[in-house]
Amino acid sequence: MILIDEAVWPAHDTLWAHLVSDASYDELHAFAARHGIPRRGFDHDHYDVPESRRAELIAGGAVAVTGLDLARRLERSGLRVSQRVKRGLTA
Repeated sequence: MILIDEAVWPAHDTLWAHLVSDASYDELHAFAARHGIPRRGFDHDHYDVPESRRAELIAGGAVAVTGLDLARRLERSGLRVSQRVKRGLTA
């Protein structure tokens, strides 16, 4: 299932949401490609998407969830990448 949280992350003069899959990266990349989201928006385990695209992505099949629910479901799926890995701090 494709999930999207609230757009609350500020950067580049806009707010950003996270788009994830709780099933596979293949599902996530396919959904993103169908909706014209560039691969450069992929950040280890999610796509960053601007607030202006959120309603369109929900209409296209993404399920709106809270940020906490998104994080929990991504963790349960085994697809979450730890902050240590994202920062290059792994041993």
